[in-house]
Amino acid sequence: MTKKLKIFSVLLLMISLFNKVYAQSPPIYDTLSIGNIKQIVSYSGSKDSPIILFLHGGPGSSRMKQADIFSNTLQKHFLVVQWDQRGAGRTEVLNKSLVPITLDLMENDTFELIKMLLKRFNQKKLYLVGESWGTVLGFKMVEKHPELLNAYLAFSPVVNQTESEQILLENLKRNAKMKHNQTAQKELNTIKIPFNSYEDMYYSRKWMLSYDGHEVAEKDLPLLKQYMEDWSKTWLPTWKEVMKRNLFVQLPTVKCPVYFFLGEKDLQTNCNIATEYYEVLITPKKKIYTFKDAGHSVLVDEAVQIQKIIIDEILNNGNNGDS
Repeated sequence: MTKKLKIFSVLLLMISLFNKVYAQSPPIYDTLSIGNIKQIVSYSGSKDSPIILFLHGGPGSSRMKQADIFSNTLQKHFLVVQWDQRGAGRTEVLNKSLVPITLDLMENDTFELIKMLLKRFNQKKLYLVGESWGTVLGFKMVEKHPELLNAYLAFSPVVNQTESEQILLENLKRNAKMKHNQTAQKELNTIKIPFNSYEDMYYSRKWMLSYDGHEVAEKDLPLLKQYMEDWSKTWLPTWKEVMKRNLFVQLPTVKCPVYFFLGEKDLQTNCNIATEYYEVLITPKKKIYTFKDAGHSVLVDEAVQIQKIIIDEILNNGNNGDS
């Protein structure tokens, strides 16, 4: 082997090792002042790459611990930003909200963060990802600030949640009746939609998990019920606001590219409702991706394929509004 060839081989090895380390490097955590409290974000990838900001579900449920599952490949092409929203994860541990949490407050936090990220990394636009509850905030950014978005990616989107919950409840009641499950029938018959109390949501989610093949063990039901009671003290008023929304009426047209990612087995945010909304939504550019074997957590369930789609079909094909 010639001297030049040896040097070339060493360089290739160094590049290969660098790429492996780069993809696996731990995220950088940052504390930002957003909405008059300290909020935590993490950065993974290169600061010179396009920004992709993830809005997690819940509300109140951080995705930071699972973030590598659905962003490990994206980190090679984007600056990936995870955010623990007010009332969730590291932000909740650091400081609680100084005021009651409302939908307007959460939307303002989101807008403030987007402006902060664009300024900090000297970019004009970013890619925005919403998952479940995060799509409520995401669609609001699409409605009010499309000029700041290269594209919006909606996973398990909340479109008309009142109708979605009603369809779920009817399916659960039908299943309980078919199985002659008197306990399920009794509890499901107490549910009011929109939810009036934590018990409504507890019974809905308890029997949804059973219907979905993920039945909660009897000994763990008190923990689930306590979780729902604690969650409702902070979030039920906000969720009632969400239940009043109907994007068919409130957001028939948007001014930035929009991509839908749906799990066909999703019971929480009905796939058919989201598909119907996609079909009538007027946008400069749109596309829908459905996954036959995925449920509500399609972002995680289909992480490898989804990252490939984002890189190959959304980032590399550009998003200038062309059909």
